[in-house]
Amino acid sequence: MRAASCRNKTPMPNRERHERWLIEIATRTPWFMSALRAVRELDLPCWCIGAGAVRNLVWDALHHHTPPSALPDVDVAYFDAVSISADRDSAMQARLGVFGPGVPWEVTNQAGVHLWYESHFGHRVEPLQSLEQAVASWPEFATCVGVRLESNNVLTVIAPHGLDDVFSMIIRRNPARASVEAYRQRGASKRYAQRWPKVWVVPC
Repeated sequence: MRAASCRNKTPMPNRERHERWLIEIATRTPWFMSALRAVRELDLPCWCIGAGAVRNLVWDALHHHTPPSALPDVDVAYFDAVSISADRDSAMQARLGVFGPGVPWEVTNQAGVHLWYESHFGHRVEPLQSLEQAVASWPEFATCVGVRLESNNVLTVIAPHGLDDVFSMIIRRNPARASVEAYRQRGASKRYAQRWPKVWVVPC
């Protein structure tokens, strides 16, 4: 697999340029590629590694951080409306623990989020209809990004809102699901600007 260069003499739209840049960053990051290969072994339908794992990947690269920033979890999202048992997610997470020991895996079938969301976050949500819709609902636009490793070793980028925020290092609330209070709490707990000084957090 050849990584696309982020330096191209021919101008291209931001979306294409950013996707190539993200793929380049991913392919030269060993831990991330190992994680993608581990998840691919599960043969899940319509999956990605996303949210903070991808955001941190980009921001660490843009800040020249080595080693990579610590992650509380590596979010594996997939969509299967046929089987939405929480036990399945736990079983997939356990299998990943064998493929990638020491990684803080978090596996979630996005088709079943509506079944537990209210008990965790205090309000109901409608059932999601696709992986793309799930990714589009994540708390900040910079985290609404996922990456999948296909069987032919091509990387697929899922970014329903584009990649401008993550590459511009901007944190903005996604009103699709995150309340103002939840957004503020996340900002305080994650300390974006302290960890990545070039990041701008849009107040809310």
